[in-house]
Amino acid sequence: MIKTKIIATLGPSSDRVETIQALMDEGVDVFRLNFSHGTFESHSQLLHHINSVRSHHRHIAAVVGDVCGPKIRTSRIEPDGQEVRNEDEVVIYTGEEPGTAHRFGTNYEQFVHDVQVGQRILIDDGQITLKAIAKEADTVTCKVLYGGPVHSRKGINLPDTRVSIPSLTDYDWQCIDWAIENQLEYLALSFVRQADEILAVKKYLRDADSDIKVISKIEKPEAIENLEAIIQASDAVLVARGDLGVEMDLAQVPLIQKRITALCRQIGKPVVVATQMLQSMIESPTPTRAEVNDVANAIMDYTDAVMLSGETAVGQYPIKAIQTIRQIADITESYLDQSNVLRPKIKTQDQLIFAAAVARSVAQIVDDTEAKLVAVWSQTGSMAQFLSKARIDVPILALSSNERICRQMALHYGVIGRHQSIPHDSADFTEKADAIVLERNWVQSGDQIVLVAGPPLGTAGTINSILIHTVTTD
Repeated sequence: MIKTKIIATLGPSSDRVETIQALMDEGVDVFRLNFSHGTFESHSQLLHHINSVRSHHRHIAAVVGDVCGPKIRTSRIEPDGQEVRNEDEVVIYTGEEPGTAHRFGTNYEQFVHDVQVGQRILIDDGQITLKAIAKEADTVTCKVLYGGPVHSRKGINLPDTRVSIPSLTDYDWQCIDWAIENQLEYLALSFVRQADEILAVKKYLRDADSDIKVISKIEKPEAIENLEAIIQASDAVLVARGDLGVEMDLAQVPLIQKRITALCRQIGKPVVVATQMLQSMIESPTPTRAEVNDVANAIMDYTDAVMLSGETAVGQYPIKAIQTIRQIADITESYLDQSNVLRPKIKTQDQLIFAAAVARSVAQIVDDTEAKLVAVWSQTGSMAQFLSKARIDVPILALSSNERICRQMALHYGVIGRHQSIPHDSADFTEKADAIVLERNWVQSGDQIVLVAGPPLGTAGTINSILIHTVTTD
């Protein structure tokens, strides 16, 4: 049983119910539906498969819908793949009419308005680099700095440009409506630039009476400038190293990752590290040494979850990739559990300071005793989240009468959500916790566990007691 959570993207390699079952058997905690690919019909089919597995599986898993955001792309290129060379001139116009490698369009209507002379234009994840050298009313003329083949419908990144395009497109709002209708647990927002964008989506969700939680993907320079406000506004944060590595100096990405994970730990928000974690396993049954180091370092940076994209969506070895990342996490966590981990005070809202303080106290109790597990009644998931961010060395069993909250807790490091009817009193809670941990063989009779609860059970914000309890079979 590992504490690091695993997110797996579903796609052609993992769209059968048998594969989803196998992924859950291997420990996948969150399934990602990527709205950049497929249709609502295909996503509905995937969700149906997930739900059919979740309905009988002992492991609790969440579903996140990844909203693609305003992707700027090239028009159709004829002939596709024609090459541009260094020092060539390229003209880019507004519109999606077919073009050539040296004169093509873009779907971004404000392209000519936003791009200024001297700014860079990156094509196909930076495989081609252009520099704007002149502007006219409806075109931008560029010099090729680094050439290569130009393909149709490839992404365009503008690392030097303040784009005026909204963070959410009409299609994105359709995806959000679909997520609300189908009761996903999480929404991931792409190309977030400021906290107001997150708050607008949260208001939209509240108005729709939806409890979906929002994950902000950090992949733009503007997001780094507004990082703390974005983390405060988000329910969770994802370090999207793909576009981040294109938009910014690639050598800065590891430092940005460490900064984001550290801030999320201080503020008490879950954080996910994503993109090319085990990229070579798309085609190979074994990862590279560098990839193993990358995953281990992300865990040592205190990420809550690691996410696989192409490895499970289109790769040849989706199950093997999950087994590999689980093995890396198991060994790395064993090392961390033996280390002296500093537990900084969590900077949170005033009404949650007491819960954050309780979590740190529980962590200290576990350090000073031989407690094997922490059991908490967490009706809304907040207490479980704080216990998770305290980086307790033992598993955290979090009980709630709200099944959706249990699924949302699947993103929290070290937390095992379990749906349970509200106990009558503290004694009933203790009996239920004993029965679960013994039945799952997480502890033995005579072991000590830490119980965290408060009367009346089932009411949010009532945590006020910590009990060191010896598990019995009586």
